[in-house]
Amino acid sequence: MAKSNKPIIWGLFAAGGTVTAFLTPALVLLTLLPVFGVMPELLAYDNLRAFAGHWFGKLVLFGILFLMMWHAAHRLRVTLHDFGVRADGVVAVAVYLAAAAGTLAAGYFLLRV
Repeated sequence: MAKSNKPIIWGLFAAGGTVTAFLTPALVLLTLLPVFGVMPELLAYDNLRAFAGHWFGKLVLFGILFLMMWHAAHRLRVTLHDFGVRADGVVAVAVYLAAAAGTLAAGYFLLRV
C-alpha cells in the first residue's frame, strides 16, 4: 500500500479552519469595539505588545498564523481546481510555498517583537 501525505495536509486544513472559524468573529468584534468608543484596557498597545513579546504569546500567535495560512493555501488550491485550473502540481507548489513564506515571515516578525 502506498503511503500518502494527504492526512497531514487535511489535518492542517481542518485545524486551520477550526481556528479561523472561532477566532475571526472574535477579532472582528474586538476590532469594531474602538469604532463604537469602547476601548478595553486589555486592548491597549502596551498590553498587546507585552503579550506578543512574551515567549508564550509568540508561540500562540505563531500557531494561529501558521494554521490560518495553511488552511487558506489548501482552500485556494481546491478553489482553483473547482474553477478549472487543472495544473494541480504547479498550483500546489505555488500555494504551499506562499503559505511557507508567510509562515517564515510571521516567525521572523514575531521574533523581532
